[in-house]
Amino acid sequence: MKLLIVESPSKAKTIEKYLGKDFRVVASVGHVRDLPKSNKAAIDIPGGFIPHYEISKGKEHIIKDIKALAKKADEVILATDPDREGEAIAWHIKEAIGLKDPKRIVFHEITKEAVEEALKHPRTIDIDLKEAQEARRVLDRLVGYDLSGLIWKKVRYGLSAGRVQSPALRIIMEREREIRAFLPITFWTISALLQDQKKNELNFACSVEPTEKKEVDRILDLGGKGAWSVTDIKETEVSRAPRAPFITSTLQQTASSRLGFAPSRTMQVAQKLYEAGHITYMRTDSTNLGVQAKAEIEKTVQQKFGADYFEAHTFAKKSKNAQEAHEAIRPTHFDKENVGMNDEQKKLYQLIWSRTVSSQMKDAKVMRTKVVANIKDDPMPDFWLNGSRILFDGWTKADPAAQGEDVILPPLAIGDPLKLLKIDSEEKQTEPPARYSEAGLIKELEKRGIGRPSTYASIIKTIDERGYVEKIQKALHPTDTGEVVSDFLENNFPNYISDSFTAEMEDELDEIALGKRTYKKTLEDFYGPFHKDVKSKDKLEKATNLGDAPAGVLCPTCGSNMIIKLGRGGKFLSCERFPDCIGARTANGEVIEPDKPIGTDPETDLQIYLKTGRFGPFVQIGEDDKKKKIKAKKASVPKDKELSSVTVEDALRYLALPRALGKHPDSGEMITASVGRFGPYIVHEKDFRSLKVDDVYTISLDRALEILREPKKTRGFKRKAS
Repeated sequence: MKLLIVESPSKAKTIEKYLGKDFRVVASVGHVRDLPKSNKAAIDIPGGFIPHYEISKGKEHIIKDIKALAKKADEVILATDPDREGEAIAWHIKEAIGLKDPKRIVFHEITKEAVEEALKHPRTIDIDLKEAQEARRVLDRLVGYDLSGLIWKKVRYGLSAGRVQSPALRIIMEREREIRAFLPITFWTISALLQDQKKNELNFACSVEPTEKKEVDRILDLGGKGAWSVTDIKETEVSRAPRAPFITSTLQQTASSRLGFAPSRTMQVAQKLYEAGHITYMRTDSTNLGVQAKAEIEKTVQQKFGADYFEAHTFAKKSKNAQEAHEAIRPTHFDKENVGMNDEQKKLYQLIWSRTVSSQMKDAKVMRTKVVANIKDDPMPDFWLNGSRILFDGWTKADPAAQGEDVILPPLAIGDPLKLLKIDSEEKQTEPPARYSEAGLIKELEKRGIGRPSTYASIIKTIDERGYVEKIQKALHPTDTGEVVSDFLENNFPNYISDSFTAEMEDELDEIALGKRTYKKTLEDFYGPFHKDVKSKDKLEKATNLGDAPAGVLCPTCGSNMIIKLGRGGKFLSCERFPDCIGARTANGEVIEPDKPIGTDPETDLQIYLKTGRFGPFVQIGEDDKKKKIKAKKASVPKDKELSSVTVEDALRYLALPRALGKHPDSGEMITASVGRFGPYIVHEKDFRSLKVDDVYTISLDRALEILREPKKTRGFKRKAS
């Protein structure tokens, strides 16, 4: 019996169908070993940055089962994913079960042909790839540990920073500052509704947008009195070339703009399609297509659209370290146009199919027409009317969503008279630059060389989960906490979160994978100066005091000046005499009355207070009694709750957490719902699951059991930042 080890159970199930009875296919269910959480001591820095791994929690039985199967097997083959992460997992499996010389195979699509071909060409584990992944993991741990420790002291306990996430946050903050500094400029658009000799009404736009009202009035006056005619017609044939097949970043961007998928969702759906054998591996930065794939596309195009539509294309690689042996994300079988287990999978597959097939088709041809109109004699800016018609749809035949619409103009000739029906203007103002969407941020990160295909989705997910950004109508807005953390890092560690430094470090990690750099020297060169720099900032003042409150905003309790502070709920105004005076206001000046009871608990007759502390507003039932060592129960007020609207019923809901939902039918242990640093969650025997949709105050035991049965990798909950 031959034992083949992959990462996911669904992948194992698919592959087992292809191989005969001589094979047993099992899954490691992702990583089997990792560094201990938030423990810098797990890395032997003086010894050469040697990591000391431990079996990941919950993987003990998996290792035990695989080890038992390996002892019985005639041959053990490691078939984890074809990237540095997969290579590292293969090495960890080898180490965890004590394999001496396991065979390693890779395939970029889960098809019978690809798996059988890979089995013909086994190799050993690529130590360079493994060390590149290890260097990234250790580096991120060391940076996160050192920077987060400093941020805990200088900003707020529980916050964190990361080697790649922090530059991403800086990019968002840079855009936010541009928006705040933006000064709008007033301008006018002018349009003229004209009629040709056949009574066709045509809406022309002025070619200039004046910024002076005097010029607007002049144009309106001349246009209203003059005799209009067609002064020029320009026709230009334009070719639209097909786009390259998808790589990870472009798939995430297009799925976001066309389907509304978050990057992390796109990767989850793509993973399912890959494991089911429908698409090639979804983490790639290569736009390459294999010879066999191109031949299949040619056949598909000729059969579906006609021979006139096919044209082979080769696209330049986007990344300088893209591995051309890898392929772009493409279907495994082009004759299948509609596959997937659910609507999301079907939509994403169709997107991939359309992009890949259209990439090997002829250019689309469009005739663009510009008609110019003006009045005779008096000098006035031209007015334009644009039209277009598709001469040959080309590649857009396979990708209709990318196809423009015909804007057909009536037949006109130079000199044709035009009758003015109406001319008017509209006052407008220039708009500030737009905030990044998730797709836009990925595009920006890729352009600046920050991150890699496997990390884009996790970067955005991390800064969202840490409460550094919030998504409002698809745009990423920095939160007060995100702004303070970013400002702190920019002021004190500008080099380490700069584009150039982060991109250069990514290149160095890539060079380890290519065998051009060594693991130890790369980490030594970085960590020595970095650690020294962090230690030198230990005496910095705390960064939670964010400056003086606006003039005239005084403490509601004692009348003293106020300062802006950062609490758990964001910015608020605190009396400068704190803690001697605890007068406070919200960021917009609303008074927070810390000692005024908002009502009484009907069960205990204890008064309920709305207060503010170092972490922001909270409710409290009863009073602390130091002599009797009684501590009143407290609960945070959700940051999106208006303080003036907090009622007794609200307070009792907040104070009801943690809520015991009931005992787990298997373990007999209690399941609890509560709110922590990363938001609402449920927990059972240290198995934490964050609640993204469910209401922590009303969630039922049945629903909690349903969530706990879900695979944990799709609903992570991090207790501490690493």
